[in-house]
Amino acid sequence: MKFLTLIVALFLWIHVEAIVPFGFWKTQGGGGGPLVPDTWEATTTTSGPLTRYGHTAVWTGSRMIVWGGYGGSYHNTGGLYDPTTDSWTATSIGTNVPAARVDHAAVWTGSKMIIWGGIDSTLTYPTGGGQYDPVGDSWTPTYTYPVPSARKFHTMVWTSSKMIVWGGLAGTYTNTGGVYDPSTDSWTPTSTGANVPDARGIHTAVWSGTRMIVWGGTDGTSNFNTGGRYDPATDTWATTSVGANLPAGRSLHTAVWVGTKMVVWGGWNGSAYVNTGGQYNPTSNTWTTTSTTGSVPEERGYHTAIWTGSLMIVWGGFDGADYLKTGGRYDPTANSWTLTNTSGSPSVRHSHSAVWSGTRMIIWGGTDDAFSFDTGGQYNPSTDSWTTTNTTGAPTERHNHTAVWDGAKMIVWGGWNILDNTHFNSGGQYDPTGNSWTATSPGGNVPSARKQHAAVWTGSKMIVWGGASSAGTLLNTGAQYDSTANSWTATAVNGGNVPAGRRWVAAVWTGSKMIVWGGHDSTLVNTGGQYDPSGNTWTATSTGANVPTGRYLHTAVWDGSNMIIWGGSTSGGIVNTGGKYDSTGNSWTATSTGTNVASARYSHSGVWTGSKMVIWGGNSGASTVVNTGAQYDSTGDTWATTSVGANVPTARTSHTAVWTGSKMIVWGGWNAVSTHYNTGAQYDPTGDTWTATSTGVNVPTARRFHTGIWTGSKVIIWGGYNGSSTYNTGGLYAP
Repeated sequence: MKFLTLIVALFLWIHVEAIVPFGFWKTQGGGGGPLVPDTWEATTTTSGPLTRYGHTAVWTGSRMIVWGGYGGSYHNTGGLYDPTTDSWTATSIGTNVPAARVDHAAVWTGSKMIIWGGIDSTLTYPTGGGQYDPVGDSWTPTYTYPVPSARKFHTMVWTSSKMIVWGGLAGTYTNTGGVYDPSTDSWTPTSTGANVPDARGIHTAVWSGTRMIVWGGTDGTSNFNTGGRYDPATDTWATTSVGANLPAGRSLHTAVWVGTKMVVWGGWNGSAYVNTGGQYNPTSNTWTTTSTTGSVPEERGYHTAIWTGSLMIVWGGFDGADYLKTGGRYDPTANSWTLTNTSGSPSVRHSHSAVWSGTRMIIWGGTDDAFSFDTGGQYNPSTDSWTTTNTTGAPTERHNHTAVWDGAKMIVWGGWNILDNTHFNSGGQYDPTGNSWTATSPGGNVPSARKQHAAVWTGSKMIVWGGASSAGTLLNTGAQYDSTANSWTATAVNGGNVPAGRRWVAAVWTGSKMIVWGGHDSTLVNTGGQYDPSGNTWTATSTGANVPTGRYLHTAVWDGSNMIIWGGSTSGGIVNTGGKYDSTGNSWTATSTGTNVASARYSHSGVWTGSKMVIWGGNSGASTVVNTGAQYDSTGDTWATTSVGANVPTARTSHTAVWTGSKMIVWGGWNAVSTHYNTGAQYDPTGDTWTATSTGVNVPTARRFHTGIWTGSKVIIWGGYNGSSTYNTGGLYAP
């Protein structure tokens, strides 16, 4: 098995990266209908990368990027795979492309892929890496000094603003690492002090939202069942439990973060491949064994594992005798397994890659030790169905609240009950796996009660800001909420550049800062600010050339480098204008109002697909609502209309919309007169087609002013108002 021992670390971190921030779902390749649950569809090889294994793969939110690896020769080539169109686009091999390599690692930052480490054709460890921008199809080198020693068999995780490299083989196994900040192109070494794990490679690492957890691996002699929790904020380590239910030591295993726990499974224990594992809870520092009964997959290593938001799916690998094309879906709540369908699956292989698109697991590449592959498959585990959210322990009924997804839980906060004019500074964390609620802290630094505020998720904290109080006071206060510690830290209200108080403000997260813009502060404003949570500081947004007219009830999305605001209501009327805000240059560029621009509207929805902004629905004035929309290409500054054909939802406003990675799902809302909806649809922007969402068992009651978030595998609808009742109910929709 040539290179078999050289490539596993790559796939271990891929399993982690595939679930990080960007879970979404896919449609059938080539623009066909929905892929039937528990079935496979082959990925095209037309214009795809050359055969290989030992490569990396990341998910961008709309495409899979594979890069590097070995397939008879070492590669510094790759490809972007669009599962919606089942098509490939080659990655640049021009200026600054990294040297060809295998056994490297990669992470997705939200706008770029970073690759680092590995071994090249001369069996030398490259010291450098590269940042790949898929929008510009360009490479930027990573800084090379001071940098962790060159290595392979290491792991990498993305924290939401920084990349952490740890462990691996650099002549000898190491327990060193580094934290790389792509915004400053700089490295900081990780501690080798108290509680640092023993030197190792071929281990796993996951990011919990606040800490990197490493576990298992080998030093070439022993297979470890030890690990560590690394806190990059304090540069300190804490050991993982070696007590009850600890899995046996192993390497060549996989690990995924399931929201509150790390699940490790499979691997090589030094004498045999295993099909055992464990769930590790870092809060209690305890282990629970994974089931080995029922439909547990056979033992294996060199396999892949991804997290869907509710299930861990393992697939492929090697069991010591045979190469595999089998797998299993593991439910950590029920501690139960279901085998994956093998009909139509990719051929047997190991050392392949896997990413989760939000609705599909995409397998690609790998080897059976006779051949390396350029083939793969999309696997769909989901269904068109609803389940209800628990009301036990749920926050009080409300609307005009906010909701964010923290990677494991939905956090709702604030809002209003119009029936008795109650304003809230309370909320809850909803765990869809356990269907349970935990109240958010009402203690120190909790913001004052409010409605019509904004909220973003940073990767480790929720930031709420602005809004209106019960007395109508417009607020410029807020706080950062740590969902792990259940604690609040106030945002700055003193010093220069804090925006004036306002409601109906739009906000986006850039990867390092929150940008708020527009809204109502007794007038309609075109001001805003960039908030840096690490420094607790504000920087004003430009009001110079091309700044859009002051407005509210507009939308805002982040395209990876610009905030795009569009539509809304101004003092001069309802508009179909907007602007792209460059946060680095603090400058504005107007959005096109030319061919196919969407009609003027407010209280519409807007999502970013990874390449385009999709606007849909809204109120065009005088209680007239629309079911039209448009896709905006921010690079070309052009518009294309959305279909109003089969299955387009009824015209509406005050609905929700989420992006799954391949489709936009709209749901709920009202007709601005009296009719409320519990209907919706999935919009495929590539095929320009609509598919209705289920209105069957457990569909939530019709409503508006609710929230909707995407978990990586499901939409969660919660709260809202129907003209006579306010809700604390909701539903989970699995497309």
